[in-house]
Amino acid sequence: MLWAMHQQLLDPLQNTGVPFSGIISTLIAALPVIALFVLLVPLRVSAPLAGAGATLVALVFAVFTYGMPVHQAFFAFFHGAAFGLLPVGWTIFWAMMLYNITVETGKFDIVRRSVASLSADARIQAILIAFAFGAFLEGAAGGGTPVAICGAIMVGLGFNPFQAAVLCLIANTSPVAYGGLGTPLITLTAATGLDTGKLSVMAGHQLPFLSLIVPLYMVRCMCDTKKTLEVWPALLVAGGSFALFQYVFATCHTWFPGVVLWPMTDIGGGIFSLVVTAIFLQVWQPSTLMRFDKPTHATTESRPAAEGHAPAGHEAEAELALSLLGPQSKPDETPLTTSRVAMAWLPFVLMSIFLMLTGFVRQREPGSLSGKHVTIGSIQTNYLIPVPWLHEQVERDPFLNTKKEREKAIFNFAWLTAPGTAVMFASFLSMAVLRMNLGQIAAVFKRTGAQMSIPIPTIAFMLGLSYVTKYAGMDATLGLAFSYTGVLYPFFAPMLGWLGVFLTGTDAGSNALFGSLQQITADQLHSKGTFPLLNQEQAQVLICTSNSTGGVMGKMIDAQSIVVATAATHQLGKEADIFKAVLWHSVALACVVGLITVLQAYVAGFSWLVPK
Repeated sequence: MLWAMHQQLLDPLQNTGVPFSGIISTLIAALPVIALFVLLVPLRVSAPLAGAGATLVALVFAVFTYGMPVHQAFFAFFHGAAFGLLPVGWTIFWAMMLYNITVETGKFDIVRRSVASLSADARIQAILIAFAFGAFLEGAAGGGTPVAICGAIMVGLGFNPFQAAVLCLIANTSPVAYGGLGTPLITLTAATGLDTGKLSVMAGHQLPFLSLIVPLYMVRCMCDTKKTLEVWPALLVAGGSFALFQYVFATCHTWFPGVVLWPMTDIGGGIFSLVVTAIFLQVWQPSTLMRFDKPTHATTESRPAAEGHAPAGHEAEAELALSLLGPQSKPDETPLTTSRVAMAWLPFVLMSIFLMLTGFVRQREPGSLSGKHVTIGSIQTNYLIPVPWLHEQVERDPFLNTKKEREKAIFNFAWLTAPGTAVMFASFLSMAVLRMNLGQIAAVFKRTGAQMSIPIPTIAFMLGLSYVTKYAGMDATLGLAFSYTGVLYPFFAPMLGWLGVFLTGTDAGSNALFGSLQQITADQLHSKGTFPLLNQEQAQVLICTSNSTGGVMGKMIDAQSIVVATAATHQLGKEADIFKAVLWHSVALACVVGLITVLQAYVAGFSWLVPK
């Protein structure tokens, strides 16, 4: 019994005499998601506890309804949770650590001053700070950093706090799929088994369109059409340069095998957009300047004091927002010199170098093009570990598995080539170069641990939940149900990702929650001839990637983002107002992703953008 094979069933109640068993089985398969929604939204339970509660629901029905052996169900959870810790949690921890190092040493103050000083026009400031600089922060750290930091800077420059919060939430969209060094796409690979490189190419064939739209959309939200068009050259330069860089870094490994740069898409794209726009502003300025009077209660160098109280269940997010802004200090009036600015940006340069070096090694590991083990002495750079009692011990329903293949469950312990390890090397080297003392190092570790106390457990539970539903067969039941939407599904697939981000608070969490479901739905639709222009793998890549690219639009309405935005801009207690202000922007932009996905699914001129 211990080694019993688990045979998945699309309708586990079919032979039990239960009327309408197919409908009831579908409802049971959806219960973990429903439980997650109830815990997070009406009950306002913290994200880690909500994930734990939804996981418990999934385990109960996986065992007692889907007939999954208890030990297999628990090992499925541990398999997913382990991936949530390495490489996902490991990566975002060290990404945030590097950011905190620059804050603790005062270098980040120079970084943001160098950005804020580029223009006196409020529209240009919004483009540079909320969009370009925000994209850089999303790629370098994620975890609410762009909204908190950029919101505080904009308030200090004179923006209305409410407006600053809304603009930052809108701007923090198109970069999210590559946030935290590509964590969402890494997570999507974990949920689907699809090659991360192909997912990156697909995202690189969708997101640049949005990167052109978002700056224009954002500026239009802060002024009328006439004033928006007055800065169209800057919008084109900033959005166009970011979109171009995003496309190149997301796809360059297809042109130059072994050159893997997609984890740095946002980091490089944000910096490139900043530099190109700054150069352009030396030769062009809007004919009329749009200015705001600076408030007396905040500056770009001080921490905003939160007004009001965080809503129940979200006090931790409010504390996270304030911790991201760093310790209070007097405004630094030291002139910005080239050497000081270069030293401030140095930690992120080091991070980029180490990411490229480990990327070359990763391309030689098992699962890559060469598929050979890489060793340092007698130690391998990664170890492929079959999960006990789960690896090749599960079969999909015969309807989905005509070849009777068994599900694989292999944990890749990539201790060296996980992106987080490269950032760890950059962090330690930065500590030495910036001459941090033991007190500063201890403070940075303490702050980072506190900041990651919510995101990392949440992602671990979401991936654990995802793996339970995947290996039990619950996602297959839902996937079959969604396949009945037929030709309309490519439009709704991004909306499912949008819902996932709203529920989990992260694009990575959404990919963990719905990635496998999207893959199965794509398979079912392809088998019915829904995608005549795509092969089966292309259909999977398109639909699964749309879960991530559509999900990014849900980032502006998830609870954590809104609470972080309100805390950083003195708006605690006004979460409902900000939610109402950004909701329809979120829906509209998610619909744009849906339309892009439909075009790439059915129109010959666009379907060639889906990688083979």
